[in-house]
Amino acid sequence: MATKHEQIIEYITNLAVGEKISVRSIAKALTVSEGTAYRAIKEAENQGLVSTIERVGTVRIEKKKKENIEKLTYAEIVNIVDGQVLGGRQGLHKTLNRFVIGAMKLDAMMRYVEAGNLLIVGNRYQGHKLALEAGAAVLITGGFDTTDDAIKLAEELDLPIISTSYDTFTVATMINRAIYDQLIKKEIVLVDDILIPLQDTYYMTTQNTAEKWHELNEKTGHSRYPVIDAQMKIQGMVAAKDVLGATKQTSIEKVMTPNPITVNERTSVAAVAHVMVWEGIELLPVIDEQRKLIGVISRQDVLKALQMVQRQPHVGETIEDIVTSRIEEQSSAEELAFKCEVTPQMTNQLGTISYGVMTTLVTEAGSRVLRKYKKGDLVVENITLYFIKPVQIESIILIKPKVLEIGRKHGKIDVELYHDDEIVGKALMMAQLID
Repeated sequence: MATKHEQIIEYITNLAVGEKISVRSIAKALTVSEGTAYRAIKEAENQGLVSTIERVGTVRIEKKKKENIEKLTYAEIVNIVDGQVLGGRQGLHKTLNRFVIGAMKLDAMMRYVEAGNLLIVGNRYQGHKLALEAGAAVLITGGFDTTDDAIKLAEELDLPIISTSYDTFTVATMINRAIYDQLIKKEIVLVDDILIPLQDTYYMTTQNTAEKWHELNEKTGHSRYPVIDAQMKIQGMVAAKDVLGATKQTSIEKVMTPNPITVNERTSVAAVAHVMVWEGIELLPVIDEQRKLIGVISRQDVLKALQMVQRQPHVGETIEDIVTSRIEEQSSAEELAFKCEVTPQMTNQLGTISYGVMTTLVTEAGSRVLRKYKKGDLVVENITLYFIKPVQIESIILIKPKVLEIGRKHGKIDVELYHDDEIVGKALMMAQLID
């Protein structure tokens, strides 16, 4: 039987898009405590099922597919710009397809406004009404209000009119930043992207015996299977070594490895790779919030995904991308070295290179030198970093990595950083190598 938490999530999932909910209404409808209702609503928000807006409440929204993650709902816009909804609350769940900044004459401006747009404009009251009539929502900047007629029209058309105290330039920057952040998130490969779903997963139950393992092994050629109970909750993992020497009538529950390491669908593939290498695991069960099995992920799939990510062009640029893109190789016959200019983005408030950037330089240089010895991916395990002298803006840093030790699964690198032939930093980096 489903738990109260699961029942609430299912109830929210089945609500119509655009419907408003609250802790009190959920508690009353499902006869649960307000604390239980609150926790479930927060979980639904994490899953992208609802959006909570200050002074409006919680609204059921359409769950965005990953390929459309760069699109925003009007509800998300309200949260981004700290806005106040003046009218058209019933349309907050809708997804907008384009932003239009109203910085020209009305007739010229309206040539760019279409249904599904968001017009960003100041106190141009006629423009508010015209945009709504064209099927677009309105975001009023500068803290201005609108007319009663526009609010009435917004309610009739289910198109939001939102007011924010920020100016137009700031609003455009904030929205652009939010989309940019979502694009970066889109590039991060998660377990959800590559897991083998439940319908294609071979698993065993606690009621099975070792004979079932032999049947599955003969059928699939695989040797590892998750073990679940009657509620589909993960109980253990069973591998060839577990059934070795056991009779066919031996209960799987007796030979399985209980409390296995698991991951959820929102775990990044990079984090999974780290766990698999560190623990020497070939297969990991993927579970949901209630520890129910939803699929498995294999070491082979993880490595393929990591290789694919490296070949993909990046849309959003992270701080690490900014730093590493400026590292140039300066190698000679005797030694491998890299140089990097300290740009304004790499500095702290004092105008000297930030500690985070210094760490990135060490990590990147160490990773590049290791790849010359060993192909494949690596996970940084430990860095001991000494900041010897501050390095100011527009300085050129010379980075000299040297491999101290390399094995089948680990590498140890010494990295020295120089400016004007003086050592400014030194580090010892250890990394796990993923075959």
